[in-house]
Amino acid sequence: MALGQSLRLVLAPPHRAGTPFIAIGLAVAVVGGLLLGSWLFWLGLIFTLFCLYFFRDPRRVPPDREGLAIAPADGHVVSVMPAVPPAELGLGPAPRWRVAIFLSVMDVHVNRSPVAGRVTRIAYRPGKFVSANLDKASEDNERNAIALRLPDGRDVAVVQIAGLVARRILCDVREGESLDAGERFGIIRFGSRTDLYLPEGVRPLVSVGQTMIGGETVIADLVPTRLPL
Repeated sequence: MALGQSLRLVLAPPHRAGTPFIAIGLAVAVVGGLLLGSWLFWLGLIFTLFCLYFFRDPRRVPPDREGLAIAPADGHVVSVMPAVPPAELGLGPAPRWRVAIFLSVMDVHVNRSPVAGRVTRIAYRPGKFVSANLDKASEDNERNAIALRLPDGRDVAVVQIAGLVARRILCDVREGESLDAGERFGIIRFGSRTDLYLPEGVRPLVSVGQTMIGGETVIADLVPTRLPL
């Protein structure tokens, strides 16, 4: 990554979910600054800088091609396997390809829609907080599942999953809303996992270990008869 791109990523404006945390950090730093020599100043400053970095929300440009499923989050792929979508979405018992993306504390945590479609179902389920890079996190952890209906009637599911450190899942959309591919729909604090369930019969184009850029990296082509990219 070029130096200019790296700086734009690090210095990207924060997501609004980070505003309370940044304000608290600044308040602590100001109080510490008034008490000359106080360690509170450095504590507040370090916390503020961490929050500015963690909640950064860089601009992303989705591929200019219809019919693609793109990464719903930054991070690296920890699992590519057939799996049944969360039962609470009502998408049936048939397994479909699932791509699981683990987000470390250092990754951008803003979630983006993997496709252009209509939100048909949002289902939150409480659960555990095991490490999000473990495969059992998809079943055991606290999660928020979203079903998206494509214009051709097929369904895609994206699941926000809490992790060992993450304790708060934020979802900014409602059932019935339409999303564009790459559009922001939520964020998870602080370290998490995002699973993408593709339509039945669609195979992913990514492998375990690959790095994903949310809103940009192509995960699958939803038009099976089309020539590859």
